[in-house]
Amino acid sequence: MPTNQKLKVEVHFSHAQIDEMQLKDKTVVVVDVLRSSASIVTALHNGAKEIIPVNNIENAVKISSSLFSDVMLRAGERNGKMIEGFNLGNSPREYTSHAVKGKSIIFMTSNGSVAMIKGRYAKNLLVAGFINLSTVVLFLKQLKNDFIIICAGKGNKFCIEDAVCAGRLITQLQSEIEEELILDDASAAAVALSKNFGKSILKILKSSEHGKYLSDIGFAEDLKVCAEIDAIQVLPILSGNVIRVYKEGNKKS
Repeated sequence: MPTNQKLKVEVHFSHAQIDEMQLKDKTVVVVDVLRSSASIVTALHNGAKEIIPVNNIENAVKISSSLFSDVMLRAGERNGKMIEGFNLGNSPREYTSHAVKGKSIIFMTSNGSVAMIKGRYAKNLLVAGFINLSTVVLFLKQLKNDFIIICAGKGNKFCIEDAVCAGRLITQLQSEIEEELILDDASAAAVALSKNFGKSILKILKSSEHGKYLSDIGFAEDLKVCAEIDAIQVLPILSGNVIRVYKEGNKKS
């Protein structure tokens, strides 16, 4: 039977727009289409033990000094390129089973990991991209709770690819549940952008400002990986201070 329950949805087009205490005990979805979401999903799919998001290089070095080097990798980027002295960059194509299986990955990126740190006090923090969209929708469908989408953006600015992904997530969820979604203005804008620009995901990635930049510095193939809808059925969820594959019981209580 249809219910009268209504679920509230908020979208923030940059992590800079929100204070971490606003996210305390909330359900939060972090979207960083280019490329953190795809890299994390791929790493966990290929056997990485966990992802430890950090917000600066100093913290990455500090945490890595407390872990054994044979089970730890430092990964991340600055200006799209691998940080000197790190093991991996932020290209999902680098996160092969050979490279990451069984490893703890300290993960530092310009925007994505910073947004994830902002949500450390959330009740549930999920990582979403086009690559695992339906897996995230399924979790939200089963949860039946209000949620907040944080688009990582770039340099505290709006990114169209993150907004389109947020809009597609909202649209798909609404089509699969009986509850009504109550959208704030940013959520409604994301849905409109998805309807207008979401017919060809790869095209929107190639034409986006950040997509053009990544192509110019040699990562055009990454756009294809990030554009593959539902290519990997993995749900990354924050548990404590680390991101692991979601299993019943490993979310925050």
